[in-house]
Amino acid sequence: MGKFDGASWSIDDIPYGEIAHDRVRDDRQLFYIVASASFIEITSDLYTQNLIEFFRHDAEIAEWLAHQWEKEELQHGAALKKYVQTAWPDFDWEAAYANFRRDYGATCTVEGLAGTKALEMVARCVVETGTASFYRMLSDISPDPVLSRLATEISADEVRHYKHFHRYFRRYRDVEKPSRFAVLRTLVGRAAEVEAGDTFHAFHAVFRGSHPGVEFERADYDAYRDGVLNLVRQYFPHGMAVKMLLKPLGMSPMVGRAMVPAVKQATRLFLRRYDNAA
Repeated sequence: MGKFDGASWSIDDIPYGEIAHDRVRDDRQLFYIVASASFIEITSDLYTQNLIEFFRHDAEIAEWLAHQWEKEELQHGAALKKYVQTAWPDFDWEAAYANFRRDYGATCTVEGLAGTKALEMVARCVVETGTASFYRMLSDISPDPVLSRLATEISADEVRHYKHFHRYFRRYRDVEKPSRFAVLRTLVGRAAEVEAGDTFHAFHAVFRGSHPGVEFERADYDAYRDGVLNLVRQYFPHGMAVKMLLKPLGMSPMVGRAMVPAVKQATRLFLRRYDNAA
């Protein structure tokens, strides 16, 4: 890994032969969650190339993206893919993924990045916050110890990636000097975009692949989303996520700590309102 600190695990470290098949075989919600995650993670090469192009004049960032971040994100995808293929062998992962990559790839463009380098790093902090928190939750709720271990490893990687993006954000913040409002707007905007892009396309492809001959309807996704939101309300590590999201706003530790309870409550209220409006 050279000068960059890298992942301390590999796919070979995950004991796929010890998967508790009886605990996960009939868990359709878990299947949708893990299969969808595998699609998104293993497609990292598409948006990595966009980021490398965006930061092509910054050799350090371009090198880190190309030689560490992309490699580790692809490992996440490959590890989750192997889990899906081992736990649910009847699912044709390759065919379903081909549909996802075709549909999602068309939406993954450089034009979809933020307007400035500092704000794009803020957007990346949002994504890493979401993934680190999501995999922490998945580790906690998984009925299978093997999946719990895999999710723990991925979450730790995402936290480390967040630290890199936050450091690069501070570099460009000092140069571009975005307002705190601009940073906040990017934080909120990027969080709102996740469902509209990655999540929907991934579930759509997984559903079609696991229900051959059945017409996909929006209600299928809505039911899945409602189930995930229920898990989020109960198990999502809100404190962890809120602290990570507040960090780019540059608040003092005292102010940040004081805001955590209020922002956690606001997040729960938002999820409740979102669920009721669905």
